[in-house]
Amino acid sequence: MNILDTIKQYKIKEVARQKAMYPIQLLEQSIFFESPCVSFSGYVADPNRSGIIAEFKRKSPSKGDINKYANPEEVTIGYMQAGAAALSVLTDEHFFGAKKEDLSTARRFSLCPILRKEFIVDEYQIIEAKSLGADAILLIAKMISVQEIENFTALAHQLGMEVLLETHTESEVLSHSESEADAFGINNRNLTTFEVSVENSIRLSEMLPKTKLKIAESGIDSIDTIKQLKVNGFEGFLIGEYFMKHSDPGARCKEFIRSLSLA
Repeated sequence: MNILDTIKQYKIKEVARQKAMYPIQLLEQSIFFESPCVSFSGYVADPNRSGIIAEFKRKSPSKGDINKYANPEEVTIGYMQAGAAALSVLTDEHFFGAKKEDLSTARRFSLCPILRKEFIVDEYQIIEAKSLGADAILLIAKMISVQEIENFTALAHQLGMEVLLETHTESEVLSHSESEADAFGINNRNLTTFEVSVENSIRLSEMLPKTKLKIAESGIDSIDTIKQLKVNGFEGFLIGEYFMKHSDPGARCKEFIRSLSLA
């Protein structure tokens, strides 16, 4: 059993517990639920913005603790002030040491769009994402079926949110070529072996739908890499660990975006 299988089994049980404690009717009472969403794809694709999706994460299964005691308010404000086009906020506690409140905290202080980075296996989590203040959700092609992705995307759109569909292999890209997702992400990290190769984004770039926003995820830590990805049609660049392992993630993000603007 690989890590995604383990996570999926855990999430199914976790969501069942959440449904019992926090029914949908309660989620719909959130102050964020009726708030209009900011366009994730619009901000990331805007040529006047950086294209950087700065991620808040404390740990990961492959790296362990990255920035265990990071403050979501301080870091996400720092990211926004640095010029990030969007934020990505982890909400998984068991595997990533995150809290759902990290996203709602970021929402209270951020004007730019926020992606909920979560392992979504149930429609309940999409409604929950809206209640937390998310503008977009992540769906992982390797984790759920084509039909589930279609259904989950429709629900997200119904709630006013956008969808980033994450793929990693040629077969995943081809299976979802007709998807209504707003953006396609290529994860450069193999979620079975945890090996990272930016070449994966470049190799698959031509196969992605021409009309969709292209986002490269994982393993991005240099301006040269971003320039190479841009040549291959990518407009969005999700960066987490490179910023978060610094004592001041916002400052590192600001320095990176400034260097990118001068490149």
